[in-house]
Amino acid sequence: MDPNAGKDMGNTVEHEVSMWLASLGPATDRLLGTVAALTDDQVREPSPLPGWTRGHVLSHIARNADGLGNLLRWAHTGTQIPMYPSAQARDADIEAGAGRSAAELAADVRNSAAEFADRAASLPAAAWTVPVRVLRGGMFPAIGILERRLSEVEIHHVDLGAGYQPADWPGEFVGDALPRVAGSFSGRQDAPACQILPDGGGDGFWIGPAGPRGAPVVVTGPARDLLAWLLGRGAGTGLRVLSGSALPVLPAWR
Repeated sequence: MDPNAGKDMGNTVEHEVSMWLASLGPATDRLLGTVAALTDDQVREPSPLPGWTRGHVLSHIARNADGLGNLLRWAHTGTQIPMYPSAQARDADIEAGAGRSAAELAADVRNSAAEFADRAASLPAAAWTVPVRVLRGGMFPAIGILERRLSEVEIHHVDLGAGYQPADWPGEFVGDALPRVAGSFSGRQDAPACQILPDGGGDGFWIGPAGPRGAPVVVTGPARDLLAWLLGRGAGTGLRVLSGSALPVLPAWR
């Protein structure tokens, strides 16, 4: 066995962690800049998410930082610590925090994000390979926590409806998120069977039910617009359907 194999793997993990944190820091700063400008009246206004005010979105962002922080503790200690006690408990915590003042919500988002960042920065390299899981889905290496947190920050920043748009997403985030989000639709019986083909070439991504396919419906366009459409954060106005038919209707992303 190569005596340097473990060292090389550790260096690779540390580099990957550094890259994710280098993206997460500025994304969080952009979010905090938007949040700091919100007034008490604005946090009580409806967000683009049905049934949620901006206060609900902010409360969710903060509790997500706490929940993912629990998974970092799991990875560090080896003791299974759930992200949330239950889906019902998560929803209750979001609801309980949604009606606070703008200053209280901003402080919660800021402090929870800082605690998450501090915990992530101090996690030993070996802990990033420990399998953890969120409320739904299978196990994944703890390093995936960083990708999930970045997605929460970038996507829910848009959900505040306070000026930040999918057009503002960094290209690196779009490039990393599009394959993962498209993959989450693969095999879903409630999704239309079609091929997602970003401008610029490549094989693209298949979504919808598995199994034999007929003549494919191909949806193409800028990667940023495709990602926003898949996430339900864009109407798909910048996209093209190569067959000439209407843009397929997507179920909710999950």
